[in-house]
Amino acid sequence: MHKTVQNLIDIQKEIKLSLDTLQINKVPKIIAVSKTFGMDKILPLIEHGHLDFGENKVQEAIEKWSDVKLNNKNLKLHLIGGLQTNKVKLAVKLFDFIHSVDSEKLAKKISEEQIKQKKNLKIFIQVNIGDEQQKSGVNKSSVSDLYSYCKTLNLDVAGLMCIPPFEKPSDKFFKEMNMLSKNLNLNELSMGMSSDYLDAIKNAATYVRIGSNIFGQRS
Repeated sequence: MHKTVQNLIDIQKEIKLSLDTLQINKVPKIIAVSKTFGMDKILPLIEHGHLDFGENKVQEAIEKWSDVKLNNKNLKLHLIGGLQTNKVKLAVKLFDFIHSVDSEKLAKKISEEQIKQKKNLKIFIQVNIGDEQQKSGVNKSSVSDLYSYCKTLNLDVAGLMCIPPFEKPSDKFFKEMNMLSKNLNLNELSMGMSSDYLDAIKNAATYVRIGSNIFGQRS
């Protein structure tokens, strides 16, 4: 068995144990964050039946995934990095989920492209939950307004996404995200990475974005 597949199975077992302990029924989806890794590491996971993969950069994703997606109709590709408006056309064509919508301008551009391409992606609104100047994401106080605006564009807003501050415990930020999500009656929460996905699951994450624990350290 390939190392990446073994790693994934180990993570799934660990998550199941955690869910059983917490008595949570909904099993979160694991997005295998494959940015910078080649198909030699990714294909064993696809062959194993894993469907959700995450990429950070549109250009890299196009080069890696265009052919693979044609041959694997059930694959779901998630854009988890920031998206510039000039790359929206390409992103809408390739991706199934965009986790980084953080402005009305970007939302409008995605909506226009979806109409042109007759596609309907699932969207996550990225929240800057730690109020960090260097990070993307909409301010907590503006989440509701951006959500309402996305609905006027008929965007399919699945839920909220965050990347909490690295130097602080994630738990309190995940709790806040859970509250924000409940206030908007959203079903999905994209949060938690290799270092804190169990904390995220404890706070109702439905998508966890795991890279290095599956693929190993990036060079």
